Amino acid sequence: MTDLSHIGTSKKLDWKAFGPGILMASAAIGGSHLISSTQAGALYGWQLAIMIILANLFKYPFYRFGTEYAYSTGNSLVAGYAKKSRVYLWVFFILCIISGIISTGAVSLLCAVILGHMLPLEMSTMTLSAIVMISSWVLLIAGHYKALDNITKWIIAALTIATIIAVFIAAGKPSVVTPDFIEASPWNLAALGFIIALMGWMPAPLEFSAITSVWTAKKIKTDHTSRYQGMIDFNVGYLVSAVLALFFLALGVFVQYGSGQEIAMQGGAYVGQLIEMYTQTIGSWSKLLVTFVAFLCMFGTVITCMDGYGRTNAESQSLIKSGTTEFTENYVKLWTTFTGVCAYILIAFFLGQMAALLKFAMISAFVTAPIFAYLNYSLIKSEGQLTSFMKYFAIAGIIFLSGFSVLFLLQFFKIIG
Repeated sequence: MTDLSHIGTSKKLDWKAFGPGILMASAAIGGSHLISSTQAGALYGWQLAIMIILANLFKYPFYRFGTEYAYSTGNSLVAGYAKKSRVYLWVFFILCIISGIISTGAVSLLCAVILGHMLPLEMSTMTLSAIVMISSWVLLIAGHYKALDNITKWIIAALTIATIIAVFIAAGKPSVVTPDFIEASPWNLAALGFIIALMGWMPAPLEFSAITSVWTAKKIKTDHTSRYQGMIDFNVGYLVSAVLALFFLALGVFVQYGSGQEIAMQGGAYVGQLIEMYTQTIGSWSKLLVTFVAFLCMFGTVITCMDGYGRTNAESQSLIKSGTTEFTENYVKLWTTFTGVCAYILIAFFLGQMAALLKFAMISAFVTAPIFAYLNYSLIKSEGQLTSFMKYFAIAGIIFLSGFSVLFLLQFFKIIG
């Protein structure tokens, strides 16, 4: 029988009770929010708000399963995959290694571009990327989980406040629509790639459900948090991420939509436009502050990606090698380093093609989402932890994710239209 004595019973909520849910939000509020959501508003107005809502809605049960499983068993979803089948574990492990490299490389490159807007000196993208990744690596190796747990709360709070202020000010003085403006429709196959990329990291790649459960299992063991505290932490983090996506969409609508301004689709170029949006609405005095907050947001995403994938891969390796989740921090260091180095190599390969790397990362995250969704659903179902409502909710989510993935793959391989 699983020993659950280390799981607390407190219903007290304080700053220390929050952790894995806020870490997930920090990982989520990256390229999908800063870039894709804002571009969606700038290009299509409010039309794609429904897709942001649906992506967050239909991924919710699979993220929730991760937190619920951790508090029900004291273990992560990764341990659950191993318990169910080594095939499940191997499928997850392989996909997680690949996803970790792609996602970490993409967010590190975007973070490096934002850093370039802050520094007075001209530096190459590779140099800036190295600064971002090495500093993230040092922070994780030196401080481990505790440092990550503490810093991300402040990053999310600062970004949330700045974004809400910017949107409310922008709503009071929206951009003037040009007389010759023609509203573009996203409801065609030509825009399907953009929609899939938007939903791929909305709120985050679905493997982060397992990563969140690894963080949750760690939080339970170190801080003895209760199920009540854990579920509130998860729901707050998930809700903040979902709502902020709509706020970023609104920022694009109020500042750029119909204004006649050319929307930069290259991720690096759009960073400059994004910073200008904030400064136009809040005031020129805020430019450096806003850039710094945006940098902290992406830096937090880089940190959570490196730690999350490193910690999850370490647990997967330990389960494959010895059948136990009792891995050492040296395993985490090894996989964190591996993920960072491989991500840097990927950046070198995609140098000058940041938009392509971001889009590839987001689309691959969505295409693999049905696999992770089924793994979580199958595991929770086999454990007998599904209510009837959550069962049908999860099935609807799998159908939604699978349907759009198949539609994209058919269009990608030119089988239709």
